[in-house]
Formats: sequence, C-alpha cells, structure tokens
Amino acid sequence: MVTTAKLNKVPFLELKATFTDAFEAIPYLQQYKKMPDISGIEFVRILQKTPMIIFTTAYSEYALNGFELDAVDYLMKPFSIARFTKACNKVLEIKLSRSEESHNFIFLKTGYEEEKVLLDDILFIEVEGNYMLYVLSNKKLLCRQNIGECMNQLPTNQFIRFHRSYIVALSKIQKITRQSV
Repeated sequence: MVTTAKLNKVPFLELKATFTDAFEAIPYLQQYKKMPDISGIEFVRILQKTPMIIFTTAYSEYALNGFELDAVDYLMKPFSIARFTKACNKVLEIKLSRSEESHNFIFLKTGYEEEKVLLDDILFIEVEGNYMLYVLSNKKLLCRQNIGECMNQLPTNQFIRFHRSYIVALSKIQKITRQSV
C-alpha cells in the first residue's frame, strides 16, 4: 500500500482520493477525468482513456498484464521509498515530455546520452526485444524502453500504435491495406 507518508516524501505528488473498492473509484474518475470486486488490472481495461498508472501488488504474476496495459511502472510489495520515488519520477518525466509536445521534439536516451529528435523526422517505431527502434528520415536510434513508455512520450494526435510492435507517424501514412501501412 502506498501510504500518505510515502506520498508526502515526493514533493510533486498530491493525494486526491483513495479507494479500496473499484466501483467507488469509477464515479470519481469519471468526474475528474484523472474497484466492484474487480482487480486493478480489470478496472484499467474498462476505462475508455487510460491514465498514467503505477501498479502496486504483492503478486508478481500480474506484472506482465500491467505492462500490457502500458503501466508506467509496477512495484512489488513491500517496496522502498526510493523505488516508489523512482516510479513517480517516471510519471513526471512523461508529463514533462508531453508538455514539450508543442515544441515538436522529444529527447531519446541512447546509452548514456539524450538525443533531441524532431517529431517530424520520425517515420515509425518498432519493438526490438527490450528496445524501441526509432526509424527517422535520416537515421535509426535504439532506445531501451517499452512500447507503453514510447507511446506516453509521443503526442497522441501525431502517432498511432499499429499491432503490438509498431507505432507510426500519422503524417507519414500514405496507404493502409489489410497487410501493411
């Protein structure tokens, strides 16, 4: 359980509400756009627009499901304040990258460096194991991240996820067939 004490140690977090029953959370989330007896994973699946989520659980077998739902992070209980803060910092980085959308660029971590990439230069992005391959108009970049992290840093009005393994720049699509984009 994420305690108020842990939340208070992360200065940019504000606890708005807590719920132990998913059905109680639904009206709150609908009202503010931000669990009957269903799991957190089932709850996320019924949402129309998935918020940034950090799952916390004592059961490791649910971790894969969490990442398939594009969770920002998945913490195994008990977890330290350092681990919790790291997960919260991921959320903050994603929010900051989204605020940069109007700048038409993102920063991609390639090894020990971060490289500025213009959104207009991205043709498509492909899953390569534990990495994402960014295919740009003039080169390719390999970044260690999952597809959910990748989608979270891109403007949703400019990119679309096709299949489980591809993200395509909408402006670069010329034709869509049954077998290809």
